[in-house]
Amino acid sequence: MFDYRYHALSLAAVLFALAVGVLIGVAIGDSNLVSSAQNGIVRNLRSEVRDSQRNLEQAGARLSEQETLATDLWPFAVHGVLTGKNIGLVFLGDSSDKVDALVRDGVGEAGGNVKAVVAVREPLDTSGVAAQATGYRYTALASDPTLVRQFGVRIGKQLVSGGQLLERVHTRLLSSYDGELGKLEGLVIVRSDPVGMNAQAARSTAEFESGLIAGVASGGVPAVGVELSTTEPSQVPWYKAESLASVDDLETIAGRTALALALAGDHGSYGVKPTADTLLPSPVSAAGQH
Repeated sequence: MFDYRYHALSLAAVLFALAVGVLIGVAIGDSNLVSSAQNGIVRNLRSEVRDSQRNLEQAGARLSEQETLATDLWPFAVHGVLTGKNIGLVFLGDSSDKVDALVRDGVGEAGGNVKAVVAVREPLDTSGVAAQATGYRYTALASDPTLVRQFGVRIGKQLVSGGQLLERVHTRLLSSYDGELGKLEGLVIVRSDPVGMNAQAARSTAEFESGLIAGVASGGVPAVGVELSTTEPSQVPWYKAESLASVDDLETIAGRTALALALAGDHGSYGVKPTADTLLPSPVSAAGQH
């Protein structure tokens, strides 16, 4: 009796052997093992690879041209939008030399000046700050959590306008301080995701950060939260929650263009991440900044 299962297994074995033979033939270049049809497939694949390589080279050339054009046009897009304006840069947590340089580049290209760069020590050192806040009610900062947000608001105001409290507590509040605090016409915020904090420290730090942003906003000073396209986790949701304009691709020309226009008064979430509203401010909005 004819066994179909045996026939199927035999056919599968033949097909497998044929496939192995084709692979070996291609690998060792034995034309006797490769049929004319198989040679045709190989030729077609090689042709497709060559076409793909050519298309890739052409796309790379076009991209290079576009990047060159963007670099050439960038100064015209932001020319004068920040002329004479002093801008501050605040790191909430760890500072970054790369972000510092990119912010200075974007602000400088628009005619502005980064006057001060500070990094807030996190978690907030409530005991250290309280010890330095003599003459102020914030001497009770470590024992009275309700003062933390109020302290943040006060510091936010003084970051952009100057003040004695900030001068008095800055060695415990800030981990680094470069430049001159005083009258600022814009503020760039760079936040790091809090890690390694206990629950109480995390709450105090969050209250302080939120208060600081509210204090800056009360002075009518534009504030922009920024990050790189590689920043993980993204801080854009936090920036949005605090009603800040944001840029999520600061390392690109488009990102630094958006930063300059946002510091000039435009408000939105710009960049390439899903949280962005658009890559850049609209032409009408941008034109209004000049």
